[in-house]
Amino acid sequence: MLLNLNVKNLALIDQAEVTFGDGLNILTGETGAGKSMLLGSLQLAFGGKLEKSALKDETKEVFVEAVFQIENKHQTKLLEEMEIFPEEGQVILSRKFANGRWMNKINGESVTVKQLQKVSESLIDIYGQHQQQILLNKHKHLELLDEYAHKELKEEKEKLFESFGKYTKLKKELEEALSDEEKRLREISFMEFEVNEIEEANLVIGEDEGLEKLYRKMNNARKITETVDRVYQISGYSENQSAGEQIGYALKLMDGVSGMDEELNDKRNQLAEIDALLNDFNRDLAQYMETLEFSEEEFSKTEERLDLLNKLKSKYGKTIEDILAYKAEKQKELEKYGDYHMYVNELNQNLETEEKQVKELSVKISEIRKKSAEVLCKKVRKHLEDLNFLNTEFTMEFNELSHYSANGTDEVQFMIATNLNEPLRPLQTTASGGELSRIMLAVKTVLADNDNIDTLIFDEIDTGISGRTAQKVSEKMELISKNHQLICITHLPQIAAMADKHYVIEKEVEENRTITKVRELKKEEEVSELARMLGGVSITETTLESAREMKELANSTKYNGC
Repeated sequence: MLLNLNVKNLALIDQAEVTFGDGLNILTGETGAGKSMLLGSLQLAFGGKLEKSALKDETKEVFVEAVFQIENKHQTKLLEEMEIFPEEGQVILSRKFANGRWMNKINGESVTVKQLQKVSESLIDIYGQHQQQILLNKHKHLELLDEYAHKELKEEKEKLFESFGKYTKLKKELEEALSDEEKRLREISFMEFEVNEIEEANLVIGEDEGLEKLYRKMNNARKITETVDRVYQISGYSENQSAGEQIGYALKLMDGVSGMDEELNDKRNQLAEIDALLNDFNRDLAQYMETLEFSEEEFSKTEERLDLLNKLKSKYGKTIEDILAYKAEKQKELEKYGDYHMYVNELNQNLETEEKQVKELSVKISEIRKKSAEVLCKKVRKHLEDLNFLNTEFTMEFNELSHYSANGTDEVQFMIATNLNEPLRPLQTTASGGELSRIMLAVKTVLADNDNIDTLIFDEIDTGISGRTAQKVSEKMELISKNHQLICITHLPQIAAMADKHYVIEKEVEENRTITKVRELKKEEEVSELARMLGGVSITETTLESAREMKELANSTKYNGC
């Protein structure tokens, strides 16, 4: 149930706070007073768009807040599935617009607009004049039926959606397989070339790294050889001034005096270690120099191999592992194309299996829909009788599509006959504007009962009706309000008279500014407002008496449960 709506700085509203109650909440006011503005505020709180023209003062922030009391287990479960947990039984939706951006919150936690919209859909159902256009579009009739039967259809429609996806994928694959034989042969030839090119390379994982090291060594062999040879000479024993020769001479000198002092003996031993290390280094360097001996042919082969690997990398992957994986993928595709007829036969079999599944699910869904349509139409007919549609037939016609779809094979439309012995005709070609409003009221009433939505909002659905019909609509709304919170914006006194709570929306001038205010009427004020709605500008005693009589009749109807 919607407990409270708070609005700041929106269009002509400086600040307005409305506390709603159980039952039938009526909002009335002069034309242009801002009745639709209040509904717009609610829709804004639920994630709707803000028109720039609706900003009252661009220097001030816009704020809208809707507070709901959660009163049924179904809504609690839906909210918990969306990870929304009522605090003390309440859910607060709020939006603030400042500095060019929105801040959206649910119970103080920041959320996205989509989350806000999804949560609001489980809390409230808004029906305005434009929604009767749904009935003029027969493609929307199936949506209304599925909305009514969603509990029974949910699982089967999910299965159908998945199965139809597989079916369309297989169908497309088969069509592509059959569409261009020449293209298939070209693809086979090209894949065979790629696989052969990779196979002929006899790739070994890691060889590229070793080849790159060897190539760098070969490519710089001359400079390396010259440098290493010179180091060998400097550190060896072949030259008079070489390091090895000098250290060897120094060692001989130390041998001559080392026996004279123990400390000198230690120094002599250190020098001997240096001589041994230098000797080992010189020998290793000589062995390394032998590895630098290679032919031009070896260099050419290494260069060619590296070029081949880099060419394959540029075509098939950044590493040898990637190239081999690409080859395996193409070999798998070649196996598929290798036995083309077996591949096509397998596709056909899989397609037939999936088509059978789609067909069975479509039939099952259609059966559920037909049973649900009977119940839906029966309930709608009962509500239509209450809305002064006497002797009216209301059914749903089913036709089968010539193709499968993710939504089944049903094509449906509402059919109606508003007089005895009159043939059923499509609703969209038969009903007038006033009739559509009442029919939509009946349909929405049934859907609301089925969806466990506590709060319904009706925005001037009384367009095009008057007199006895208006009285019937008011009685229907009063009946609906026994099980739902009903918020109704109306211009008909017959409906306003049924109010459990009556609010008036007024324009006032304050400090040379026109502003809109909302206030709840006291019991004695309700009669005056009804008189205004009955008599317009000129309110006479007779008009007031008629208003009192209308209110008393409404109270009597409510009391007697009619």
